[in-house]
Amino acid sequence: MIDVHQHLWPEAFVDRLRARGEPPYLDGWTLHTLGEPPYDVDPSDHEVDKRVALELDAGTSLAAVSLSSPLGVEQLGDSALLEAWHVGAAALPSPFRAWASVSLLDPDLAGLTELLAGSFVGVQLPAHVLGTPDGWAALAPVLAVAEQADKPVLVHPGIAGQAGADQLPGWWAPVVDYVNQLQAAWWAWHAYAGRQSFPALRVCFVAAAGLAPVHHERLSARGGRLGTIDPRLFVDTSSYGPQGIDAVARVLGIDQVVHGTDRPYAGVTELRQGEAATTVIRHDNPHRLLFGTSPPRDAPGRIGFGRGAPSY
Repeated sequence: MIDVHQHLWPEAFVDRLRARGEPPYLDGWTLHTLGEPPYDVDPSDHEVDKRVALELDAGTSLAAVSLSSPLGVEQLGDSALLEAWHVGAAALPSPFRAWASVSLLDPDLAGLTELLAGSFVGVQLPAHVLGTPDGWAALAPVLAVAEQADKPVLVHPGIAGQAGADQLPGWWAPVVDYVNQLQAAWWAWHAYAGRQSFPALRVCFVAAAGLAPVHHERLSARGGRLGTIDPRLFVDTSSYGPQGIDAVARVLGIDQVVHGTDRPYAGVTELRQGEAATTVIRHDNPHRLLFGTSPPRDAPGRIGFGRGAPSY
């Protein structure tokens, strides 16, 4: 099983968050961010040994951890915090590997190239800056680095930016802000004609792109059209269950759905897709996303599965 979307904070990263005096920062284990109420982090969620044991018990061969984009680290200009993430994440033991991140204020393209040439599986970008075609265009140099390195891009919710967050329930940002960001980023990628600009780039939207693909009928009703399925465009399963994933898979096809848990904020979901489809989602498709190729036919746990590519 390959999990393309988890979060695990290295010790050095935690220390840097505690050294800060304005959001994002940690006061003990209470996390303060912009646009969301304070959140009490469970320290055990970031105990590496416990997380390794959890993944080994689950049969996870690779778990790709990412910087939590709702923290807004990419737009802080705090190079020490970003470096603490990369140094700590690169040192995590198996089965963990990590997504790289990049400062959006002044992207270090040479540094990103070096990270992607090493152990990092790809680069994560926050959805809240990708909600328009211009947003994607502004990050074209970063996308070009990823495409050149043959590494994927992970689109993850960013800063919630919700006024009056203290008056809202804790679920508001994940259910409302994050979903809106992902849907906007999904449609903006298509309006930007991202595939024409980056024909070989693999892109994955977490949390099923906020179920944006399910709205394809409304797109068609309003005069839009996405054409045939893009084999290099993926969505992950995080925070959704059988109904949501089944709906997305009916639009995109099973090949474009990859296993992602968002652990420690959620866990493995039973998809009720059957053994063959579950293996494709949890192993074959994540392998294609991360490495650009299908896994060997004799790979452990692999089950043959007939593929189809329905169109919108």
